[in-house]
Amino acid sequence: MSEFLLFFFVGALAQLVDGALGMAYGVISSTVLLSFGIPPAQASASVHAAELFTTAASGTGHIVNRNIDWKLFRRLVPFGVVGGALGAYVLTSVDGDAIKPYIAAYLGAIGVFLLVRSMREVPRRPVPPLVVPPIATAGGFLDAIGGGGWGPIVTSGLLGAGGQPRYVIGTVNTAEFLVALTVSLSFAFALITGHWTDAPDLFQNARAVGGLILGGLVVAPLAGYIVRRIPQAWLLRAVAILICVLSATQAYQLLE
Repeated sequence: MSEFLLFFFVGALAQLVDGALGMAYGVISSTVLLSFGIPPAQASASVHAAELFTTAASGTGHIVNRNIDWKLFRRLVPFGVVGGALGAYVLTSVDGDAIKPYIAAYLGAIGVFLLVRSMREVPRRPVPPLVVPPIATAGGFLDAIGGGGWGPIVTSGLLGAGGQPRYVIGTVNTAEFLVALTVSLSFAFALITGHWTDAPDLFQNARAVGGLILGGLVVAPLAGYIVRRIPQAWLLRAVAILICVLSATQAYQLLE
């Protein structure tokens, strides 16, 4: 029960941040799972299973509140889906212990990127169409590899290109459901076909996944109200520091 409660609070915190910033649910959840010694592929599969529920709830809210740029959505999804499927294939092809240092470095880099992002303002302008395919493909690929990254890469990339925050966050969050679905199906396919040679028992991380799901679903309807009272820059800095600390701790454990 203690493990379930821990991941319930992790899921709630991650969803609170994600609701405010349009990013970091996967990065926070994956970083915590990895810090508990769970192999990268198992961590990513667990996070994406949880995201099927949390992104569905978040996306529905954005659709109801008309926060979606459907033209941008249609450009994002195909490239994000391709990148996610490719990332899942690569992750299930390598030894989990061998890739752990690279995942720790990647998540640490995301933390530094978010910290820098919180300290600068970007002028708003229409998102150039040519920047969408590479950002979406990279976001989907690294999201599958690291268990998180769609939001930090795609949301930050589109905001950095001048996109309007309301529509960028709403569109990216809604598209994330289809990316998470693709990654989850890719892991399932790798498991069924035997491609995922060090695949875990399907129920091994059930408590962690259940906690992440329930925590995220409980907070999802409240996140929009709560985060209006917290300056986004402060919240983003706190999350960035948390990710950096957890990644540094994981790197230290790997070096011991």
